[in-house]
Amino acid sequence: MHVWTVPVVPGGAPRPGPGVRTLLVVNVHARTGARRFLATREALARQGVDVDGAVALRTPSLLPETLREAMEAGAQRILVGGGDGTLSLAASVLAGTDTVLGVIPLGTGNDFARSLGLPLDVDGAARVVREGVVHAVDVGLANGRVFLNAASVGLSVAIARRLTPRLKRWAGGLAYAVAAAREALGFTPLTVRLSVDGERHTLDVLELVVGNGRFHGAGNVIAPAASLEDGRLHAYAILAHGAPREGAGGPAAALHSLAVLARVSPRLRRGTQQAHPDVLAFSGREMVVETDRPQRINVDGEMRGRTPVHLTVWPRAVRVLVRGDAPVLH
Repeated sequence: MHVWTVPVVPGGAPRPGPGVRTLLVVNVHARTGARRFLATREALARQGVDVDGAVALRTPSLLPETLREAMEAGAQRILVGGGDGTLSLAASVLAGTDTVLGVIPLGTGNDFARSLGLPLDVDGAARVVREGVVHAVDVGLANGRVFLNAASVGLSVAIARRLTPRLKRWAGGLAYAVAAAREALGFTPLTVRLSVDGERHTLDVLELVVGNGRFHGAGNVIAPAASLEDGRLHAYAILAHGAPREGAGGPAAALHSLAVLARVSPRLRRGTQQAHPDVLAFSGREMVVETDRPQRINVDGEMRGRTPVHLTVWPRAVRVLVRGDAPVLH
């Protein structure tokens, strides 16, 4: 597979610097992918961004191979269009290299773009490609695998299973909230053993989220102080005080879960959940999550293995384009 042979929309500006090569890769696996590919190319052209090649990727699992081949061919800047799962996979290849990542947010949540302070529209993202500056940001590691936003256990795993392409098309940006409400009706709390820099905690939770950046779940705030450059993980646990321990689909468990979520969810959008009695917050450089029985782990919206999970930070691992007027990342 040679990545430099796909024709592209001509840009209106000179190529960036001697020897700099720019590749555009767009995940077009979704039904609207072809249209988004064209829209991205046109937006880059309107902003005067010239690219040397463009790939419409119909098989997301081929992304790492595509990026490695591009880097071997001399790519110094790779623009990736897709959701957080696509960007997380791209970061796993680019981490620790000098190749620069340009983010074109085309997903449902776009939480990495939010944490970077990027515009969420294609034209705005293309403008950052043209005018932005290169900044090195942290990535998280979950059992050694790179992630950008968050790893979680509990309710978010059930939510991720319900976040089907059909629901995303129907509900758009509200898809996460719709899925959360539906899944809470049949969820049983988990007992989690959490170690934060060696300090141990045992918790009964509806949800435990460990984040690298500031956002997850289409705009939920992991912690107000979280940053992609602080070298730390931030976590919050939604506690399950008094929740029934049996009968996953029983009305008492469902009502309790819905009541807790109704109280906490608005605070997650504002980043004020730490003040709520049903929420505990943690911060550290290393966390270990264990459960009484293996639980699936939601990492950047994808299912990646089961507990136990060892989480750390790889500081300043990925070079990414950000707005020049926003030197402090969130």
